[in-house]
Amino acid sequence: MLLLPVALLTLVASTPGTPSFVTVASSGGEQRIPVRMDATEGPMIPAGLFLSALGGSASSDGIWADVKLGSATFRFLIGASVLLRGDRMYPLAAPARTHHDSLFLPLQFASETLPLLHGDRFRYDLAEAKLSDLGVVRTVVHANSARKPSAPLVRRVTIDPGHGGRDPGNPGKYLPRGVNESHVNLQVGLLLRDELEARGIKVTMTRTRDTLIDLGRRGSYCSDDCDLFVSLHVNSLPARAGYTNVRGFETYFLAEARTEDAARVARMENEAVRFDPPDATLPDADGIDFILKDLQLNEHLREAARAAELIQEELGKVHSGPDRGVKQAGLMVLNTARRPALLVEMGYATNREDARLMYEKASQRRLAKAMADAIERYVNEYGRRTGDTQAAATPGNPDGG
Repeated sequence: MLLLPVALLTLVASTPGTPSFVTVASSGGEQRIPVRMDATEGPMIPAGLFLSALGGSASSDGIWADVKLGSATFRFLIGASVLLRGDRMYPLAAPARTHHDSLFLPLQFASETLPLLHGDRFRYDLAEAKLSDLGVVRTVVHANSARKPSAPLVRRVTIDPGHGGRDPGNPGKYLPRGVNESHVNLQVGLLLRDELEARGIKVTMTRTRDTLIDLGRRGSYCSDDCDLFVSLHVNSLPARAGYTNVRGFETYFLAEARTEDAARVARMENEAVRFDPPDATLPDADGIDFILKDLQLNEHLREAARAAELIQEELGKVHSGPDRGVKQAGLMVLNTARRPALLVEMGYATNREDARLMYEKASQRRLAKAMADAIERYVNEYGRRTGDTQAAATPGNPDGG
């Protein structure tokens, strides 16, 4: 374990003019958090109020206090002036303390630690005693002017649990009896929704029960205020020599298929169109040339490719199968989205290990959390690149502001 020098974190307790309140600016607006002066430890802030303002949480076993903010976890050894972040230990001006069952954190955590360790998300204004969460509070760049505060930006993602109702998807050779692909997609989709909403990201679901949504309608759930469309699926292979040995996860965005395997996945997923009613408006599985010629939608494809990379990266941390990479194919459900759109094949139901990973509750939660981590990274990364609340909803400036 690496102990970082005290010089990296100055001692707030010795700084004159300690504020009576710290203002937290987040997606929920601005909240004033009282600062409690401890005769021994110096300025402290109530963890409950502070983390609530940032959409975070804390838990404690009486020895350690774990603080979660999005995908980041900070561990405080109660009574000791140290903080753990991953495998690194950071010295603090004062320890975390409990008082009447309430957890208090050193003011330094808000004023220095968060901006130092996560400067891409947090900024602290010493003069105003104000911590801004840049993951949800953006700035607008005006020509020939300094950055000016903008309205809080609310991110929205559409989650599409593939298949459903009379379209069961693939039956799943190694899924439990009575469980098919559509059930797994929905279970993971609901867990993913809960993970994202806990991080302050709004979620639209194409379905929340075992019902059929027309393939041509699914993309319309991701409208102008939607940042990303994610369709969840389970892969499978037709019976052939060694087919049960194939496993792993892959993420698709819309473009011409470059491999026969990608074309096979597109054919398999596009077969769901047979469940749509005869009068349904159907997307053209092969007619993506007009999309690729549209500059704005082509930008959506580039954004989708980046989001797909992040999905693969985060799933690789929890999935025991191989990373099969980011791929492209003419998938109808992505054709209709008209926004940055992905299709995630979470594993193969024709492989025993992958099937178990996808139907067991504990591993479903791990998959959902990993995808939520990737989506959170994507929407925050895109917001930083554009620096514009309007551009965040309509990609068009990949270089940011």
